Amino acid sequence: MDALLAKLERHFGKLAIEQLPLIIVGGMACAFGLGKIRPEFLDALELNLDAVRHGQVWRLVTYLFLPRTSSVWWIFFSLYITWMIGSALEEAWGAFKLNVYYLIGMIGTTIAAWLFHGSPGNTYLNYSLFFAFATIYPDYELTLFFTIPVKVKWLVLAPAGMMVLDAFGSDWAVRGAIIASVANYLLFFSGHLVGLLQGRRVLARQAARRESFRAPIPTSMPTSPKGDAVMGARVCAICGTREDEGADIRVCSCAQCGGVARPLCLAHAKEHAAAARQAANA
Repeated sequence: MDALLAKLERHFGKLAIEQLPLIIVGGMACAFGLGKIRPEFLDALELNLDAVRHGQVWRLVTYLFLPRTSSVWWIFFSLYITWMIGSALEEAWGAFKLNVYYLIGMIGTTIAAWLFHGSPGNTYLNYSLFFAFATIYPDYELTLFFTIPVKVKWLVLAPAGMMVLDAFGSDWAVRGAIIASVANYLLFFSGHLVGLLQGRRVLARQAARRESFRAPIPTSMPTSPKGDAVMGARVCAICGTREDEGADIRVCSCAQCGGVARPLCLAHAKEHAAAARQAANA
């Protein structure tokens, strides 16, 4: 996906809209203010394809500016979060990639409205921005209620849970918008997510490999000269010197040892390594 976007940007990068998040937030603020004065104004902004077919083509864009709350308090929070997330994505991606991400989300939302004869709005499209932000900046902290710092990777679970509830409790127009939102996110981040999964598998294999180099747990408890049990003491497999007696015990699991971890004192470990080098050079 990144290679394709880079190729498209070389040809169409000049068409990218700079400061797109600021334009969206400004439009939402204007729509909120006008909606408080004339509530019917917001109805003229909705994504209604029947009205679009009758010439009201502005609805294909203006639904992006519909505020997601009627509360004066929450509109400031909503506008700030939308601007912050969008600006961070634009800084990380560049204006062109953010434009393409938002445009594909718009197209998917419009297709969902056309297929299922509904007006899903911009909620799930903006959620997809939040998912993108949480993927790129998972450890970024937001302060809730001015006192509680929460990392975005945990905070994003809230809109994800709301989408699941809406998918089960709403009509197919809403489900279609949710599918479009998730599909848009996966289109851009599937490779990133696969890379994270592979990285975790590599870390798990490395941890298992490190564990294999550790000395096996002895079946019988070694004892000190006084006869007391000594926990975790290792004994040289050749001469029998013990770690609890001051011997420097190393662990070998080379091919000559059959790949099984075998404790050796320092002297025999050196002899074993020298013999292994001679066998390799022969």
